[in-house]
Amino acid sequence: MVKNKGFLPSGPSEIHIQRNQIKAIINSLLPACNEPDPDSNIPFRAEAIIANPPAYGHTHVAEYLKVPLHIFFTMPWTPTSEFPHPLSRVKQHVGYRLSYQVVDALIWLGIRDLINEFRKKKLKRRPISYLSGSYTSLPDVPYGYIWSPHLVPKPKDWGPKIDVVGFCFLDLATNYEPPKSLVEWLEEGEKPIYVGFGSLPLEDPEKMTKIIVEALDKTGQRGIINKGWGGLGNLAEPKKSVFLLDNCPHDWLFPRCTAVVHHGGAGTTAAGLRAECPTTVVPFFGDQPFWGDRVHARGVGPAPIPVDEFTLERLVDAIRFMLKPEVKNRAVELANAMKNEDGVAGAVKAFYKHFPPEISEAKPKPLTLEHKHTKLFSIRGCFGLSSSAE
Repeated sequence: MVKNKGFLPSGPSEIHIQRNQIKAIINSLLPACNEPDPDSNIPFRAEAIIANPPAYGHTHVAEYLKVPLHIFFTMPWTPTSEFPHPLSRVKQHVGYRLSYQVVDALIWLGIRDLINEFRKKKLKRRPISYLSGSYTSLPDVPYGYIWSPHLVPKPKDWGPKIDVVGFCFLDLATNYEPPKSLVEWLEEGEKPIYVGFGSLPLEDPEKMTKIIVEALDKTGQRGIINKGWGGLGNLAEPKKSVFLLDNCPHDWLFPRCTAVVHHGGAGTTAAGLRAECPTTVVPFFGDQPFWGDRVHARGVGPAPIPVDEFTLERLVDAIRFMLKPEVKNRAVELANAMKNEDGVAGAVKAFYKHFPPEISEAKPKPLTLEHKHTKLFSIRGCFGLSSSAE
């Protein structure tokens, strides 16, 4: 994915690998819903299914078991005219809504045989033809999106079946014991700028490290470089103004930083914003450009810097942007708004709003995929004129 920057494999060998992974995911879904626990052997049968769109087989298992389905995800998958599908590269506003249908169609082209094999062999259901429509956006299935509405408000063209519930956080800081060297370094001077790209591989970590160190020098800032899996932080000689870090919970570290530079994953973005940190996103692939754009649109960070365009000049400009008092003020304002949110409670509330506790006693209507799919290439659907739950 790092090489491709999008969601389509670049070569036959990668296609084979991805298809095997997707097939394994699809085949794991039904046993997870109706087989005994593998360790305790306690019987289990799902009364409802919570899944994300890239589970791919969730709608078909829900149809087979005749149980309700609720989709939760950390990036938008429901068509809207307010922003494009995160896995597309559409820049023109007129194409935003259509981008969701295009991404959906391309994915379906690549996995329809896997889905239909699963339906026929495992579920004893009829196959779905290509023109029967989208496999991820069934009408009347509720969606819950796990991000702050203060960062990305719910689009006006999303209906009551769709909720934006807030970010969800793990409290890792409480039990974290930081290295003494890190604590002492933090206490020696002003709050630093954090730079890290997590587990993402880097093509030239030495060059990126050099750019980061020079940018910190030019802007007069101290910095923490998270070495991660990419091999950042190989300095020719130690620098007092730069601390090299192996790993540290974001909810402990980010409140001790003045700004953050990272790849723009949904969780890392949320952690930085909750810590009142202006944010520069250096996206590699997937939904990362989307979060970079949202951060910039909210005024709490500069325009994202794609990893292929990561230069000294652009990083220096980004750091100077983040150090502006008005940017910090907006970051504090956003963090204060987010502190009143509880994404976990919001998700639970959304689930029970659509599926009340009586669900286990009721007999839900089965999904009928063959008839309820929206048309992939419907002109009405592309422009939001369908009767789906968008």
